[in-house]
Amino acid sequence: MHTFPIPNKRRMQLIWPWVTAVLGCMVFAEASAQNTSSAAPEENPVRQGEATAPAATNQAPTYLRDIQPIFMGNCSRCHNQQSRFVYDWLDYKTAYADRWEIRRRIWDSWKGTYFKEAMPVANSPESLALTDEERLTIRNWVDDGGLRGVPPPPGAAKSKAEKIELGRRLFTSICAACHQPTGVGLPKMFPPLAGSDFLNADKNRAIQTVIFGRQGEVVVNGQKFNNSMPSFPLTDQDIANVLTFVYNSFGNSGLEVAPEEVKALRAQPPAPSGKPAPKNDFE
Repeated sequence: MHTFPIPNKRRMQLIWPWVTAVLGCMVFAEASAQNTSSAAPEENPVRQGEATAPAATNQAPTYLRDIQPIFMGNCSRCHNQQSRFVYDWLDYKTAYADRWEIRRRIWDSWKGTYFKEAMPVANSPESLALTDEERLTIRNWVDDGGLRGVPPPPGAAKSKAEKIELGRRLFTSICAACHQPTGVGLPKMFPPLAGSDFLNADKNRAIQTVIFGRQGEVVVNGQKFNNSMPSFPLTDQDIANVLTFVYNSFGNSGLEVAPEEVKALRAQPPAPSGKPAPKNDFE
């Protein structure tokens, strides 16, 4: 069968539409890839100049090391084991079960991408104290799987001066929201720690109050207060530190509390309201 060759010009006319279509597809695909990489940033990226959390340094945050201290300092006035209306975030199992809602409230709502109210409540002392770095740490803890981790190992024995300084930090982050930075408390709500007859009359009772918390009426410096104080998951050393700070501040008696005293009283049942706390082996 005889064939007639297609002239070069005619051949190009037949082939060129297919060439341009292929080239067009390649260009479009490349442009799409560039647009995708530039227009779809990582979800909730860290803002320029924003502090980075442990996960950003290849150390995933854990509950016991990183998150529980933040909750104690910023959330515990509401989220504690005595609350009847909100979840106890001081408990790992509860916080883990509620972790995505925690992330949404503390990070997404704060960023304006979740319809429920941000937490802590806007303009509250806890909200003003919660740093960008702490919010980011909580977000990363949830995103990295909500690890429990282990508590920091206990340090060496502390001098009185070291206890006072470490206790000052704990007081500022945990206690000051209720008892106020100056220790004067709030009338009819939170009793004063400054010059407190209740505090200075019975060191063991003060220790047990921090260990176990307290509910019901209490009379301090002649004034009645009827509120609840949650128990915090603090170590024996932490409690010794914060009470040593309080006893050596605000015009109090200057006593020192040892972690061994806290340990001994932790093993005993709390004293009934209005009665002296049990004695320990250090008296």
